[in-house]
Formats: sequence, structure tokens, C-alpha cells
Amino acid sequence: MSRTDELVAPADELATGPVRVNLDRTWWQRHGVTTTVWLVRVLLVAAFLTLWEIAADRWIDITFISKPSDIIERLGEWIGDGTLWLNSWITIQEIVYGFLLGAAAGAIAGFVLASLNFVYRVLDPFMMALYSIPKVALAPLFIVWFGIGMHMKVLLAAATVFFLVFLNTAAGVREVDRGLIDAVRLMGGNRWHIARKVVLPSSMTGVLTGLKVAIPYALIGAVIGELVASNRGLGYLINDAAAQFDTAGVFATLVVLSIIAGVLNVFVSLISKRVNRWKPIDD
Repeated sequence: MSRTDELVAPADELATGPVRVNLDRTWWQRHGVTTTVWLVRVLLVAAFLTLWEIAADRWIDITFISKPSDIIERLGEWIGDGTLWLNSWITIQEIVYGFLLGAAAGAIAGFVLASLNFVYRVLDPFMMALYSIPKVALAPLFIVWFGIGMHMKVLLAAATVFFLVFLNTAAGVREVDRGLIDAVRLMGGNRWHIARKVVLPSSMTGVLTGLKVAIPYALIGAVIGELVASNRGLGYLINDAAAQFDTAGVFATLVVLSIIAGVLNVFVSLISKRVNRWKPIDD
């Protein structure tokens, strides 16, 4: 079908022939809102950094807050001598492995247990009790169990991610429309058909919500492990910079962690769009 549609004119205008309405949208009509949003974001960041630089030069002691120019300088030094790449790569591995392990275990456990109503009701208070334990309190115990190597940070990140994905997945499974399940049963579907055709697609919103919420917590779990006991990674850089009262180094590391979290969020958003491509797109 062409980008123009022919519409039938009112009776008093039939003599003039069909009316042609051009449905082509300009680039600005298609991308204007998104462009404006990003422009405002950039302006806000630029204004914040400018005010920060001015305040650090005139009114506030840079010992406490550093300033953007010093942070950029520190990042340049670390990039030049390889410090940033080495420690970032270690932390990225811990975050990704911990996220994948915790997310897979949480999604499977949430899907299975929430499908078994009696079992879920029995275990629910225990899962909530475990979820309520501050994960930083688990770090010393994990050190005793797994040492201070990468395994400890990966498992701590996985433990942090597991409960978030589990709870959101379970909520998604338990909120599936019972009418759809009954309809599949009336058509002769078995438990496998119900799980694959109804429960799994309907619960994906909960799963993806859990994944998106869990991303920063995977980062938190890995960095907490590095802060408690490590001689490598971005958590170690924070500890080392803080011990030397190098606030520029601390802020530089936080910037890198924010960038890593942002990239992971974009990745999960792309997965979410692909999985939910059947849903209508809001303008």
C-alpha cells in the first residue's frame, strides 16, 4: 500500500473526485519528542557540571567534592596507564556473571514455584525473610565460604539479583489472567500448553521488570564485595582513592560505574522491546 490513501468525499463534493490525504510524516514529527528529551538531558548535565565547576572554584573546598575538570583529568590518567581498563574489566565480569547467574536462577525459581500454589504459599515468608537480609551483611560470610577471589563477588552479586528477579517473576506468573488458562483447558490443552502458551508470555512483563530493577543491584553486589576484600576492580579503586583523600578518583570511579549500569540498562531495554514487540507502541 502506498503512503497516500484515497478517502471518499462527501456527497456534495463527489463531482470533484476523490480527496488525497498525504500520510507521510516529517522527520521531526517522527523523532521530535525523542530529540527534545535528549537535548534537555544534555543541557541539564551541562548546566550541572558548569555550576559544579564554578562552585568548586569559588565557594566549596574541592577536598570534599573535587570538580569536573579534576575528575576528567584523573580518568585520562587512568586510561593512559591502563588502570581503568584493567579494573573495569574485572568488575564488568563480576557484574555480568553475577547478573546472569542470579537472573536465570531467579526467573526459573519464580516461574516454577509460583506455578505451584501450595508450595509458593509455604515458601513465600521464608523467601521474603531471606530477601530482607542486607546483602552487605553476607559479604563476610561469603568471604569465609568462597575466599576473596572473583567467585565471591560473582556469587554476592547473584544473591542480590536472585530475589529481585524471583519476586517480580512470581508476581507476573500469579497475575496471569485465569480466563486465558481456562480457555486453553477448554480447548484440550495440558499443563505444558498452558505454561508455554499462556503463563510464560503473560509473565514476561514481570520477568523483564525484575531484570531491569536488578541491574544496579548486580553492580552493588559486585562492588560491595570489592570494597570488603579485594585488590582489583572498581571497588578497590574507590577504597584506594578514598584512603589517599583523592575525591577526584572516587568520583571518577563512580562515573565509570554509572556508565556500566547505563549500558546494561540499554541492553535489557532492547531485549524488552524485542520480547514485547507484539504490544502496541505508545507515541
